[in-house]
Amino acid sequence: MKMLIVEDDFVSRKTLQYLIKPYGSSEIAVDGEEALAAFNLALNQEEPYDVIFLDIMMPGIDGQEVLKEIRKIEAENNIEGLERVKIIMTTALDDKKTIMKAFHSECEGYLVKPVSNDKLVSLLKTLALIE
Repeated sequence: MKMLIVEDDFVSRKTLQYLIKPYGSSEIAVDGEEALAAFNLALNQEEPYDVIFLDIMMPGIDGQEVLKEIRKIEAENNIEGLERVKIIMTTALDDKKTIMKAFHSECEGYLVKPVSNDKLVSLLKTLALIE
């Protein structure tokens, strides 16, 4: 499985990278601009990500905007349904408004930090990314 971690906090980034290591290869983006550049590069090389772990609170382009932009790029390229990248929001924000906004923008999952291995594995199984 090919994964992208988008996280501006070093400790959160390394923790998530450690937790997902058994399931495939991961790449890192430290902000929204890097995330969009990585997503576009993978798409252009015809090696898209299977899943993106996307922090919401980042400087510059925040995770909510990155999510919307990725869905827009996919729509422009006729990437639909199960062919779209799975996006899991990873954030310290657990208020209902933020969660609903993320799902309204079509994320597939939402994990509140600190991310536990049990919740991560459960969500990956629910999304049929692992068995």
